[in-house]
Amino acid sequence: MEILKQKKNISVQYLSKELNTSAVTIRKDLKMLERNRLLFRTHGGASIESPYVNDRSVNEKEFINAQEKNTIGMAAAAMIEDDQYIIIASGTTVLAMARFINPMKKLTIVTSALNVAIELLKNPNIEILMLGGYVRPSSHSVIGHYSEMILKETACSKLFLSVDGIDLDYGLSTTNAQEAHLNQAMIESAKDVIVLADSTKFGKKSFGKICGLDQVDHIITDKNISADVVEKIKALGIAITVTQ
Repeated sequence: MEILKQKKNISVQYLSKELNTSAVTIRKDLKMLERNRLLFRTHGGASIESPYVNDRSVNEKEFINAQEKNTIGMAAAAMIEDDQYIIIASGTTVLAMARFINPMKKLTIVTSALNVAIELLKNPNIEILMLGGYVRPSSHSVIGHYSEMILKETACSKLFLSVDGIDLDYGLSTTNAQEAHLNQAMIESAKDVIVLADSTKFGKKSFGKICGLDQVDHIITDKNISADVVEKIKALGIAITVTQ
C-alpha cells in the first residue's frame, strides 16, 4: 500500500520484483485489499483511484487540472498549419486548445462542440463546419447520425480528440456510447489522430470505447505523467509530447 500511494498505479510484475514474491501471491493480496476497499484492481495491476470514469458536466471539468489543460492546448494549437482542414472533437482540453488557435490565413475546422465553435468565431480566418444532431447538455456537444453522415463526406488532415480515459490495453474511452461512436467516425475522416489528455486520464477507462491505441498517432499530455507510461506509449510506436 505504501508503494501504491507513492506511484498511484502499479503492475503485478513490478510488485512481484520489488517484494520478491510470486505473481500469484501478489494477485491474491490485491484481491484481499480490494475487498477491504483499499485499492482498485486493474488489468495487470492496481490503482489507488478508481479506474472508471463517470460523466460530469463540462462546466465542472473545465476547472479540473486547468493549468495542465492550457499547456496541452497550447502545444496542440502549435501543430496546426494554415490552409488545413481539421476536426476538433468535444471536451475541456480541446476547448483550451481552441483559445490558442490563431491562424494568419484560412483554416477550416469541423467540430461537434458548441463551446469550441463559439470560441473559434472570434477569429475571422477560421471557417467552421458545425456538425448537427442532438445536443448533450453535459458536454455542450452534438451526437447522432446527422453528424456521422456529414463526416462521411469530409476528409481532414488532423483530428484533435479529448478523452475521459486512456488504458494501454483497453484503449481510448468516453462516458457516452453515442459520443464514442461519433469519435470513431471522426477517426475515419482524419489522416492523423492526436489525443489531448492530462496525466490523470491514464490508467482510466469509461463506458464507451472509442478505439484501440493502434489508431492513435500522437498523444499530448502534461509533465505529471509517469516515465514508465511514456516509455510504454513510445514502444507502441505512438509519438508523445510531454508539456512543461
